[in-house]
Amino acid sequence: MATQALFREDAYLVRCDAQIVSIGEEGIMLDRTVFYPLGGGQAGDTGALILADGTRVEIADTRKAKFEGATPDDALHVPAPGQAAVLERLRAGEPVNAEIDWTRRYRHMKLHTASHLMCAVLPYPVDGCSITAGYARLDFATTEPIEREHVEARLAELVSSQHRVATEWITDDEMAARPDLVRTMSVKPPMGLGRVRLLRIENVDLQPCGGTHVRNTAEIGALRVAKLEKKSARTRRLVLEFA
Repeated sequence: MATQALFREDAYLVRCDAQIVSIGEEGIMLDRTVFYPLGGGQAGDTGALILADGTRVEIADTRKAKFEGATPDDALHVPAPGQAAVLERLRAGEPVNAEIDWTRRYRHMKLHTASHLMCAVLPYPVDGCSITAGYARLDFATTEPIEREHVEARLAELVSSQHRVATEWITDDEMAARPDLVRTMSVKPPMGLGRVRLLRIENVDLQPCGGTHVRNTAEIGALRVAKLEKKSARTRRLVLEFA
């Protein structure tokens, strides 16, 4: 049974009721979750699974399941160290309340959406990215010079213009027929479930993405280019932070 990834439809969900499907060395699998697993450059969520008696199982990371037959939505909630006594009590079928660290997730959402804006500011292929709570790092495949002041000014304009952000879906076949939508060289579109999720920033950007995002660019707030460097002869690295 595949995990129901509730964050795919609503990234603003902070918690949900769920049941434990399995407990293993690599983590705890639930039948449904609000936790985003590491992928597409975005860090996995942290938070807690709260048992019926109020006991908390602290979750230090979320990863995609790798077992045979796992779907792209199957997530393993990785417990923080030092909880052996609590983990021994857990059983498959047990109800829990899954709750993410919202402050951390919301920073991911803002910076991930900002990274899509960057694809409009700098129209080059993306050869690597990392979205954390503190920064968004993007590597652009270009030999062209990049001006820090230009990037910051264009980002500020796109953020303040209050562009609506929404998701839509196309089939795997439709995705295969639209390779022009793919901007990333190192991350493949999230395919395998028969349909592909696209992120549309109104009048700005459209590309496949399985990550979590804000509903409007105005939510992102002020940004600054914390680092701009030549990573290789053909790649320029840019790091965004909150101003």
